[in-house]
Amino acid sequence: MIYHIIAIIVVLIWGCTFVNSKELLLHGMRPEEIFFIRFLMAYVCIWFCSPKKIWSKTWKDEFTMALLGITGGSLYFLSENWAVGISYTNNVSFIVCTAPLITTLLGFLFIKDIKATPGLVAGSITALLGTAIVIFNGKFILHLNPLGDLLALVAAISWAVYSLLIKEVSYRYSATFITRKVFFYGILTIIPVFLIRPWNFPFDGFRQPVIWGNLLFLGVIASFACFFIWSYIIKKIGAISASNYIYINPISTVICSAIVLSEPMTWMAYLGSALILLGVFIANKGKNEG
Repeated sequence: MIYHIIAIIVVLIWGCTFVNSKELLLHGMRPEEIFFIRFLMAYVCIWFCSPKKIWSKTWKDEFTMALLGITGGSLYFLSENWAVGISYTNNVSFIVCTAPLITTLLGFLFIKDIKATPGLVAGSITALLGTAIVIFNGKFILHLNPLGDLLALVAAISWAVYSLLIKEVSYRYSATFITRKVFFYGILTIIPVFLIRPWNFPFDGFRQPVIWGNLLFLGVIASFACFFIWSYIIKKIGAISASNYIYINPISTVICSAIVLSEPMTWMAYLGSALILLGVFIANKGKNEG
């Protein structure tokens, strides 16, 4: 039970990061700049508490670690943030929140220990419906933007692959080692982006409290602490159960937005939140995962 509670806390923290990132974007930082600083801070933090083991046991495992850094780091964050810049925010939020459903589908296809059950399917659909209600706030008008929506789908698939891959290696490596590798390869694979879009944010801008304050939260709390805990949680409760809690993400986003950005909570948000919680409960009671 304790691992499920911790998973919920991590997802609630991640839901707040949309507000932190929005603040940084409004102050002139680009998505790739936010990601680079965020993961660099996290990498420095974890280096001091990680084993001095540098490489994985095999080159295959090292390649998997690189994939984790891409799917859970650079590709996920860039595709999500670029999608927001191209498509409608509601579209992106909803599509990205299908990651648990995609994780489940990929698990059915590629992992023999994961079986479909009525409870898992019903819970996933209920949670997805609640997510739609929270994000669209009762205004079910989906404006299509092929490129932006495709990027959002890439982000969702990327996170689903990350969740399944990390479960595979969690039995052979510690959560600390895996998380350090995720940060390292995330940073490494974001560098080529700066060859196309050179660094733009002025370095004296980091003296602003709103900049370093939000970056500290993103780097130390949402990345260093939460990624480490998430790696451990997936090992303990499985990729499907952990991913189902991603549905809760919009709840903390709307609450945090109401507090920080003065965006009011509506009755539709309350209804959607209740459906999400009910759906996650049903899905995790009905899951069948080895």
